[in-house]
Amino acid sequence: MATDMTPKAASAAGAESSPSMTPDAAQELRYNPAEIEPRWQERWAAQPDLYATEPPESGKPKYYVLEMLPYPSGQLHMGHVRNYSIGDALARYMWMQGYNVLHPMGWDAFGLPAENAALKNNTPPREWTLSNIAHMHKQMDRLGLSYDWRNEVTTCLPEYYRWNQWFFLRMYEKGLAYRKQSKVNWCPQCATVLANEQVVNGCCWRHEDQIVEQRDLEQWFLRITNYAQELLDDLNQLEGWPEKVRTMQRNWIGRSEGAEVEFAVEDAASISEDEQQRRGGTAILPAGETVKASGQSIRVFTTRIDTIYGATSLQLAPEHVLVKEFSAADEKLAREVDELLEQQRKAREAGDVGAIEKHGVFTGHYAINPFNGERLPIWVGNYILADYGTGAIMSVPAHDERDFEFAHKYGLEMRVVVLPRRTDEPTPDGEPEEPLLPFTSEESILINSGDFNTLGCQEAQQKMAAYAQENSFGQAQVTFRLKDWGVSRQRYWGTPIPMIHCEKDGIVPVPDDQLPVLLPPQIEITQQGGSPLGRDPGFVNTTCPKCGGKARRETDTMDTFVDSSWYFYRYTSARNDKAPFDTDTVAYWFPIDQYIGGVEHAILHLIYSRFWTKVMRDLGIVKNDEPATRLFTQGMVIKNGAKMSKSKGNVVSPEDMIARYGADATRMYALFAAPPDRDLDWQEDGVAGVSRFLSRVYRLAMRHAERAKQASGGAEANSATEQALLRKLHQTIRKITEDFGGRWHFNTCIAAIMELVNTATAAEAAIQNGEVSDAVLRELLRNLVLLLAPFAPYLAFELWDQLGEQDNLLRAPWPKFEEALAREDEIEIPVQINGKLRSVIRVAAEATQDTLRDTAMADEKVAAAIEGKQVVKVIVVPAKLVNLVVR
Repeated sequence: MATDMTPKAASAAGAESSPSMTPDAAQELRYNPAEIEPRWQERWAAQPDLYATEPPESGKPKYYVLEMLPYPSGQLHMGHVRNYSIGDALARYMWMQGYNVLHPMGWDAFGLPAENAALKNNTPPREWTLSNIAHMHKQMDRLGLSYDWRNEVTTCLPEYYRWNQWFFLRMYEKGLAYRKQSKVNWCPQCATVLANEQVVNGCCWRHEDQIVEQRDLEQWFLRITNYAQELLDDLNQLEGWPEKVRTMQRNWIGRSEGAEVEFAVEDAASISEDEQQRRGGTAILPAGETVKASGQSIRVFTTRIDTIYGATSLQLAPEHVLVKEFSAADEKLAREVDELLEQQRKAREAGDVGAIEKHGVFTGHYAINPFNGERLPIWVGNYILADYGTGAIMSVPAHDERDFEFAHKYGLEMRVVVLPRRTDEPTPDGEPEEPLLPFTSEESILINSGDFNTLGCQEAQQKMAAYAQENSFGQAQVTFRLKDWGVSRQRYWGTPIPMIHCEKDGIVPVPDDQLPVLLPPQIEITQQGGSPLGRDPGFVNTTCPKCGGKARRETDTMDTFVDSSWYFYRYTSARNDKAPFDTDTVAYWFPIDQYIGGVEHAILHLIYSRFWTKVMRDLGIVKNDEPATRLFTQGMVIKNGAKMSKSKGNVVSPEDMIARYGADATRMYALFAAPPDRDLDWQEDGVAGVSRFLSRVYRLAMRHAERAKQASGGAEANSATEQALLRKLHQTIRKITEDFGGRWHFNTCIAAIMELVNTATAAEAAIQNGEVSDAVLRELLRNLVLLLAPFAPYLAFELWDQLGEQDNLLRAPWPKFEEALAREDEIEIPVQINGKLRSVIRVAAEATQDTLRDTAMADEKVAAAIEGKQVVKVIVVPAKLVNLVVR
C-alpha cells in the first residue's frame, strides 16, 4: 500500500526491474542532476515573469501561499528546506489548478545576531546581513523554489523600515504607542529589553540558560491589550489554524472574569503600639468603632469575590509600591523583603516561580475588608509577582491551596465560607485540615458571609460585585494575562523609533516628510549598557520639529517582531514608495490563503501579526480582520535526537546534499520521509534512496519518450496490460489530488508515484512487445511528469521537454482522473465481532451491503468465531466495516 512506503522503501524502489540494456545504453540514459538542474535553473532565470502574479482582471481565483520569512544567518539548513519545499509544492500545484498564485519571499533582516557577528568578525551589520542574503538567495534558487523575486522584501533597508516608523507614528496618534517607566525584562547577554512573550520559563528566548532580570526603565509600549478581547474572540474564526496554536494563544491572552476590590490601608499612627502588638492576626472592629484610614488602598483582583469573607490577610509582591514605602521606614522589613526578592530570583533561575517554597513577612500594617470591616494583616509573599494581576491578593486559606500553605506556615486564621449545597458533612467548626477547594457555582452556597449567606456562588459573585460598585470600593472586572507589548530595544541594528526629546516641548514625533529616520551606516558596537546609537552625536543631536530648538533623537530601536508583523502585506506592492502598500491590491490578495511556519511562533510572531492587522484595519488601510485564513505548522527536522540547529552542531547543509544527490532528491526527501506536520528524523540514506528513484523515473521516461512523442488519438485500453496501466494511473491521480486538497500527506503522494512507476516498469516487456499503444504510453508518461512536477520540478521540466511538450509545465493543467478507472477493483474491509477485529475480507469496491454481510459470515475465521453463538445483528458500513453482534 502507498501509505506503507518509507525512506527505506524509496531505497528499495531504486532497484531496476526492466529489460536488459547494453552498458552503452545504460550510460546514455544515466540521470545526472548536476548537469540537468543548473541548465534548467539558468533557463528559469532568463524568464523573469515565470513566477509572476497576474492582474486581478485575469478572472482566475487568487491563491496567496506564504512561508515565514527567514532570518539571514548565511546558511539554509534542512529545516528551512522542508518548510520551503512544502510551500513550493503547494504553489506549483495551485498554478496547475488554474489559480493566480502569489508566492513571495523576503528577509527578516534586523536583529541581534548581526550585531554579535559584527563584534566577533569586525564586520558592519549591514554588510554582514546583505552578504548573507545574497548567499541564501542563491541557495533558494538552486533548490528551484518558485519565488517571484520582484516582490522581495528586506526589512533592514530604509525603503521598508520607513514604514515601520510610519506605523509607529499612526499608533502614537491613536494613543496605541506610549512611553512609561516600567519594570521590564532584561537579558544580560542580549544587553536589551525583552517583551513578555520573549521570556520562556524565566529565560531569554534566544539564550535558554540566561535568566532574565527585572529592571526599571522608561520604555515604549504598544497597547496590544486594547485588542485583547478581539484577539481572543476572533480565534473562533480561525478554523483553518491548528487547534494547538489557538489554544496557546487563548492561554496567553488569559481572560479572567472577576472583580476588583479596594482595601483601605489602616493608619498605623492611629493605633497604639500595644494594640498593634496585640493584633497578631485579623480582628473584627468592635461595634461602633471606626477606623482612621491612611488615605492609601490596596487594589486586589479576584475571580472569587464570593469568598471575600474568608480572607484573613492580604499578600503583596515584594516589589509592590506600598512594600517599598513600608520598607523605607523599617530597616528590618527592608532586609526581609530583599531576601524574598532573592528567593524569587532563584526561583526564576529554576524556571518555575509557581513551585517556589512559600515565605513571607508581616509588614506591621493592616488593611480593612470593606465588606465586614475586618482588619487584615498585610504580608509580603515571595510567591506574589508584581507584574501579575495587581501585584496583590486577598488570601483565603480555607479555599486555596497556596493560601492554605502560607497560612499554615505562619499561623494565620482559616475560615470556611463556601460549602457544597447538599452535604451530609457538618459545617467545619474550626480550621480545616486541608483547603476546601472551590466548588462550582451550581454546587455550593455561602456561609459565614453576612447578608450573603445561603446564596449560590454565582449569584453571590454578581451581587457582591454590584454591592462593591454601589459603595464605591470595587466593581466587576475582566482582566487579561496579556500585557502591552514592550517594543524598545537598546540595540543598534533595528528600526529607529521616530521620536524626538525636546526640553521645551517634551516628546515630539518626527514629521512624516522626515521619514525615514536613517540608521548610521557605520557605528561602534559594544556590549556596554544602553543603545549604541546614544553614543553617536551625529545621530542623537537634532532639532525639535515643533520649536526648532536643540533636541535629542530617541536612541532605542524597535523590537524586530515589528518587522515581521506586517511584511506579508508589503509583498503585494514591494516597490511602493508612497505608502506601505496599495490598499486595493491588498484587498484582492488578503487574507493569506495558506501560511506555513513553525509552531514556536504561536505566541510571538503570530499574535503580534494578528494585532497589527487589526490596527491597520482600524486605520482604514486593510479590510480583513485576520492576516491568514489557514495556518500550517510543519514538524521539525531531527538529527541525533535533537532539533537541527547551528547551536546544537547538527546542521546538514543542503548544498552538500545537492552536490551529492541533486536538489530534487533533497527537497523530495524532505517531503517524503514523514507527514509534513510530524517531526522528520534525518537519514541521508533516505536522500540517496529518493535519488535512485528519480533515476528510475528518468530512465523509464527516456526509454519511451520517442514513441510517446509520436502518439496521436485518445488513450483507450485494448488489452489487460493497458487496462492495468490506465487504472493505476487514474488511481494515482485521484489519490494525489485528494491528498493535496485535504491532508497534505505529501509522503503518501510520493509513495503513490513510486507505486505507479513500479507498475509501469513491470509492464516494460509488454510495452516493448507492442502490447501497449503509443497513445496509452504517452498518457502514462505525460501524466507521470505532471504528478511529479510539484515535488521534483527540475526532473519534471526536463522530461516534459523530452516528451516534446510545448506548454509551460508550471501552468499546464493538473491531470483529472476518470471515476470509472480510479475506483479500486477490490478493497479490504475489517470484520468485527462485538466490536473486536476478527478478520479482514476482500470485496469489490462497489459491493452491496448484502454482499458484504454474506462474505463476512462466510469468512473462515469469522465462521469459527461465531460457531454455536447467535448472531443478533449485523451492522454494515459500506466500504468501511462489518460488525457482527453475537451472544
